[in-house]
Amino acid sequence: MTKPNGLDDPEYAAFAWARFRRSLLWMGLATALVIAIAIVGLEHFYGPLGWIAILATIGGVGGSVMLAAALMGLAFLSSGSGHDESVDDID
Repeated sequence: MTKPNGLDDPEYAAFAWARFRRSLLWMGLATALVIAIAIVGLEHFYGPLGWIAILATIGGVGGSVMLAAALMGLAFLSSGSGHDESVDDID
């Protein structure tokens, strides 16, 4: 029996998913910084913001950046683990 490769191997899958979660944590911290900069910038140009504008900024900026980070992270996880190539292998 051959040893599973990529995400089929439980040890490598645990390592890869931990790396993915760690990268999302760092992106979450970077996103919080970007949100703070965006709110400060908006307040500089438009004056004091209402709570709805602040929530919209958090949702718009934070949601966009985190969605992009999650999707790119999953693409890198799939490609880096060899999972994409294993789809072509017909046994």
